[in-house]
Amino acid sequence: MNIKIQKLLEGETIVSREAGNSMLPILKSKQAVRLAPTSWEECNVGDIVYCKVRGNVYTHLVKAKNERRGLQIGNNHGHINGWTKQVYGKVIEILKD
Repeated sequence: MNIKIQKLLEGETIVSREAGNSMLPILKSKQAVRLAPTSWEECNVGDIVYCKVRGNVYTHLVKAKNERRGLQIGNNHGHINGWTKQVYGKVIEILKD
């Protein structure tokens, strides 16, 4: 299991750095964020979450919420990754480089 997911499931707040530019200008590639444990039910549209969609782990935006399907996840450039209920953490702070 992914060590970040394991720590979040154990109730730890962690710092994570994800590579990629899909969240610009909100997040830069490898910019540190503080993630607090959460579940999909506690999240809202506009939150940035650490989640798994179709086997891939992302730090992405919540685009929509549906009681049956969970959260719709996408990047900050209009791409939609899909629906998931596998949400492990929510960004509570974007750390300065």
